[in-house]
Amino acid sequence: MTPIQHVDRVSAEDMMSLDADIGSAPMQVGAILMLSAESGDDPVNLQESLALRLGAVPRLRQRLVSVPFGCGRPIWAEDSGFDPAHHLGVIACPAGGEEAVLSIAAEMLAAPLSRDRPLWSAKLITGVSPEQSALVFVFHHVLTDGIGGLAVLEALAAAEDGWDGRREPEITYSALHLAIDAARSRINALARLPAALRTAAAGASELRQTGKPRAARTSLNRPTGPQRTLAVLRCDVEAVRTAAHLQGATVNDLILTSVATALHRLLLARGEDVEEFVISVLFSARRNTTITYLGNRSGIIPVTVPAVGPAKGRVATVAATMRSVKQRPPGASTAIIGPISRAAAHLGAYRFVIDHQHLVHTFVTNLRGPERALAIAGRPVTGIIPLGAISGNVTVAFAVLSYAGALTITTIADPEACPDLIRLRDELSDALEALVATRRS
Repeated sequence: MTPIQHVDRVSAEDMMSLDADIGSAPMQVGAILMLSAESGDDPVNLQESLALRLGAVPRLRQRLVSVPFGCGRPIWAEDSGFDPAHHLGVIACPAGGEEAVLSIAAEMLAAPLSRDRPLWSAKLITGVSPEQSALVFVFHHVLTDGIGGLAVLEALAAAEDGWDGRREPEITYSALHLAIDAARSRINALARLPAALRTAAAGASELRQTGKPRAARTSLNRPTGPQRTLAVLRCDVEAVRTAAHLQGATVNDLILTSVATALHRLLLARGEDVEEFVISVLFSARRNTTITYLGNRSGIIPVTVPAVGPAKGRVATVAATMRSVKQRPPGASTAIIGPISRAAAHLGAYRFVIDHQHLVHTFVTNLRGPERALAIAGRPVTGIIPLGAISGNVTVAFAVLSYAGALTITTIADPEACPDLIRLRDELSDALEALVATRRS
């Protein structure tokens, strides 16, 4: 009997990204790579070199394909017509400077990627300054999470020859083949049921971290529109790490505390007094991965973070909470949230649920990037700006990335619902600076 050929399907975690992609803006994330540019650089040669390197990542040559009812989750299939030119473009920076780059990146995040092609796009922006260009890379969240995104980045930096231009034929599966494969997956899932139940119990514990059924109502949770805007804050990662360790905390603890402080001050300016915030913290179930194993392996944990009171006490509270969280299986909450989101999606209620949720105020994603500077196509990567997403009625979120000694925090918001984004960025800067300056008595 001929064995059933492996079918490359999206995972349960990946499906959550697809379910959530029904809001006013797509579930797309990415990064801006600031590249050192030399006098006489040829943008066309750089574009061709980047195209070959991007084509060397197998997932970037695959498209997402829906399957008939009853045949399981969507599958990844080789795009026989893959052409890097459909995804990578070159433009001159319209005004010069980082603000123009951020504006272009925000537009790319808000523009839905075509489901008929691999779910990513990139834009090489020349003339950011006489010494700098930028590569904006955007992909749908179903393609991978932040850890996978870092694997793609490191693969681009490590690539020598890149893609050879060969296009593999797309494999077609019969409905019967897909149905048998899906049934086999369900049978295998039954064998893992005891472990899955234990994970689900841990996930339920994660989701009870707030100790409250609802987050306080604020203007942070409002309907969002299709536009996005970005603001960036940078600081020295070693200074933050040292200050955190002196307070018995981690870099992430200081960031969460700073975010709550900044949101408190922002809302005070809006005439709202909120003393604690529920922040959805993204946790990865893996420390690293490779370009052959992307997808999503993460979960979210709602954490109540105090915004008022002595700074040391607030940091200690957050640190204690996060230490407790880390004792549980990473990403366990997906075992609870995944089935709920799937059921809501099948019932056509998912959009209503996420647009009216009052469980969290904001999202924070924190990734540890390469400690040494990378180079792509011979151009040193002088900085990386992470690009996150907001969904449902969450109007502002934070993406954090350390890279080569710098800690970069990108705040993404709906400009209509959060017109005071720059004020929020400045408040965050002040709050983090104050915590870094704090020392044990």
